[in-house]
Amino acid sequence: MIRAVFVLIVAIFATLTCANGVIIAGLLGVEDKEGGAFDVLQRSWARLIIWAAGVKVVLHGEEHIRTGKQIIVGNHVSLFDVLALCAAVPRCRFVAKHEIRRIPIVGPAAGAAGHVYIERENRKASFEQYKAAAARIHAGVRVIVFAEGTRGYDYPLRSFKKGPFVLAVSAGAPIVPMLIHGTIPMMRKGSFLVRSGTAHIHFMPPIESTGLSYDDRNALAAETHAAIAALLEREYGVASPRWDPRRPGPVAGASVAGDSVTAPPNNSL
Repeated sequence: MIRAVFVLIVAIFATLTCANGVIIAGLLGVEDKEGGAFDVLQRSWARLIIWAAGVKVVLHGEEHIRTGKQIIVGNHVSLFDVLALCAAVPRCRFVAKHEIRRIPIVGPAAGAAGHVYIERENRKASFEQYKAAAARIHAGVRVIVFAEGTRGYDYPLRSFKKGPFVLAVSAGAPIVPMLIHGTIPMMRKGSFLVRSGTAHIHFMPPIESTGLSYDDRNALAAETHAAIAALLEREYGVASPRWDPRRPGPVAGASVAGDSVTAPPNNSL
């Protein structure tokens, strides 16, 4: 409990300082570039909090994310997933649920930094927001999507949302499968207790989406899910249920026509 209180104090200080800095940088029209103000402030915010929590971040396969212009797709089991990624991955931005926009200071700061909010229940809005995400990718940003949609209570992979794979096809960007392990004990879903530990983030070889169409989204999703599940079982002995992407309901997203993003079929959202 003492550690949780200390982390909370540091998190408030870091958020007020860095988030307001991001908002000011956005108002001043500061250029978004690797190593620039937005990148430094985001990484400083995350590093202060994980320092207070006693968390160490270890990257595996870092060579797979050196080029940028990628969609990093992975699992999500703790709030510390976001902190670990922000601390360790340069110029990364998240595709996040639009409810985060309503959080005071954090919401406006994340928007100013270039994180993309998605309204999954609003097809027209989500189409425009995926176009914005595609533009971020083409600008050289590493866009991160937690494909399960929300945090889980344990490590076995759950079914994936298909939006990230429609986005990959639309942007013509490679998908880098990602596995996060070790963050559940740091802060479990539904708990405010904070524990120290080591977060392991694995990046796998990119899966190319060039030349694929909207109709290939299921195969792309299945390949990504299988790659992460195989690594999870191989490295940590955690087996995941088999997943058939054809069984879940319709998907929110957009399809591709040439180099532009176009609206998906009527039954795809």
